[in-house]
Amino acid sequence: MNAAPADQIRLLDLQAIDSRLDQLAHRRRTLPEHAEIDKATADHTALKDLVVAAQAQLGDTTREQAKAEADVEQVRSRAARNQQRMDSGAVTSPKDLENLQHENASLAKRQGDLEDIVLEVMERLESAQTRVTELTARLEHSAVVVAEAEGRRDAKFAEIDTEADKVRRDREAVANVIPADLMKVYLRLREQQGGTGAARLYQRRCEGCRTEFSITEFNAIKAEPADKVLRCENCGRILVRTGESGV
Repeated sequence: MNAAPADQIRLLDLQAIDSRLDQLAHRRRTLPEHAEIDKATADHTALKDLVVAAQAQLGDTTREQAKAEADVEQVRSRAARNQQRMDSGAVTSPKDLENLQHENASLAKRQGDLEDIVLEVMERLESAQTRVTELTARLEHSAVVVAEAEGRRDAKFAEIDTEADKVRRDREAVANVIPADLMKVYLRLREQQGGTGAARLYQRRCEGCRTEFSITEFNAIKAEPADKVLRCENCGRILVRTGESGV
């Protein structure tokens, strides 16, 4: 393939632009904010699960307290009815009166036991409420952390994208004046060779793969016409001759 030396040199300009675009894309993919967001999001999700579990525990304990208080009220009401019957004189049988007194004594002990249970449940309920409050506050803070990290990432995105848009405009201006057949080869090699399709020949070295040519190889390169598109025999990239190539 042949191409004007000026068009070949433009490939180096295009390569520099494409390399810059690759760098910007890499920077966009590897911003430290990505890791921050991943960690903050994972923390937020874990806290959300803890809040749900804590709220469920609070609900269970609230229902447990309601049942314990209902049990106390039931015992208290029965004892009050017994006492009312005894105080009213409606119970005339000494045996029935004695039974009511024994039952009220048992109810008093039962009420005491149940009230102890209520106190214990109330302590657990207070602890559950405190945990829900603390976890909810942490969850809200974690949401702020995620949002702040996303904000920093988006600001970096905007900065990178602004530069990338400018570089792409520069690329278009350069690419438009490079012959289509030369551009096709460059793009194919760029894809095959990790992003570098054209490299400068600097003195006796290919700057794409850093191979230094022997004197014989270099003399063969020097003998080629200026418009011939050369390829590095080691890496296969387009080898562009410039004023610093020594040819």
